[in-house]
Amino acid sequence: MGSDAHRRLRLAGTALLCAGAGALALAGAGSPRLLSVALLLALAGLAIAWPLTRAPAPAAPRPEPPNPPDSLRLAALEAWLEHLPVAAWVVQGEQLHALTARARRLLAPGGVRAAEALKQRLRGPLDSGPLLLDTERGTERWQLRQQALTLAGQPQTLRVLLPLEHALESESLQAWQQLVKVLTHEIMNSLTPIRSLSQTARTLLDEPGAEAELHQALEAISQRADSLGRFVQTYRRVSQWPEPQLAPVDLRALLARLQLAVTPAWQARGGNAHIEPVSPGLWLQADAGQLEQALLALLHNAEQATQGLPEPQVWLQARAGRGGRLLISVRDNGPGVPAGLEQQIFLPFFSAREGGQGIGLTVVRQLVHGMGGRVRHVRPLEGGAAFVLSF
Repeated sequence: MGSDAHRRLRLAGTALLCAGAGALALAGAGSPRLLSVALLLALAGLAIAWPLTRAPAPAAPRPEPPNPPDSLRLAALEAWLEHLPVAAWVVQGEQLHALTARARRLLAPGGVRAAEALKQRLRGPLDSGPLLLDTERGTERWQLRQQALTLAGQPQTLRVLLPLEHALESESLQAWQQLVKVLTHEIMNSLTPIRSLSQTARTLLDEPGAEAELHQALEAISQRADSLGRFVQTYRRVSQWPEPQLAPVDLRALLARLQLAVTPAWQARGGNAHIEPVSPGLWLQADAGQLEQALLALLHNAEQATQGLPEPQVWLQARAGRGGRLLISVRDNGPGVPAGLEQQIFLPFFSAREGGQGIGLTVVRQLVHGMGGRVRHVRPLEGGAAFVLSF
């Protein structure tokens, strides 16, 4: 439809232009009025035909689809925040605003028993750390984290409670299961031969001339009883370590003593103990005896892990980390902890090594935790195993 109209206008313009040109030719020697009419016809034809001879304007580009409005993005962020598996609040002055559904459930009926007391604690100057809450399900352990910030010139504080009860119960249950398994194994290993030997000794009592066999059976019973007693003593040593006596510890002197104590044994095996020197100003608030015991246990663990290597090596380093923390690491060049056992190696009586008692790392963890520190296993890029103590 549009192209037909354009064609008609173009023909009309051309006709007017031709008529004007013809009239102009005839008026060359005629009157001025005819000349004026000819010029008007020619100009009218030119005005109509000229725009139609130009290329049509390109079509306007189709608009891009608009971005989602800010309201939709805000709704998505609020939904994600609402379903975070933590209890989170923002504190503005005396106002406490719940940010997650977990926070609202914790303060609602059926959650924490003393809701008002918890609100007051969240509004006050709380420090990050563990927190015990009395809930309808009993006492639960939580971890408090907080972050101060300023928005639109207004100071605010984000406070988040992380639930620890389920994870701690799972770890505790796993430890108890492992402990019961080991205790049952060790006790049965001793009771079974004791029962059998007791029956044999009772039979030998009625046989003349069996004094030697009777003496041998009683000696075996005594040995099995002693073995069971040593196991119980080991368990008591793991579970009843004395409270630490905290005092400033000169780490430079401590590591120098360890250097003298362990280096000869490593060199005798064809290897070496690399204990890096410590700056004179590096001190730690700890129990010197228990810290030395923990490091000796880790060095002994490294010695066992490198058995059979032609050049066993161990590295002991103490340094200041970020945030003012002190880091002490013990690394060896042994085969390392088998994959998947990184968390189990700290359980009582669990050992990844054949014939191991599984108490060394348990003792280390108990000693370090008692002094307010943490111990963790890391897998070095160089291979082997490394244990890092942080205070």
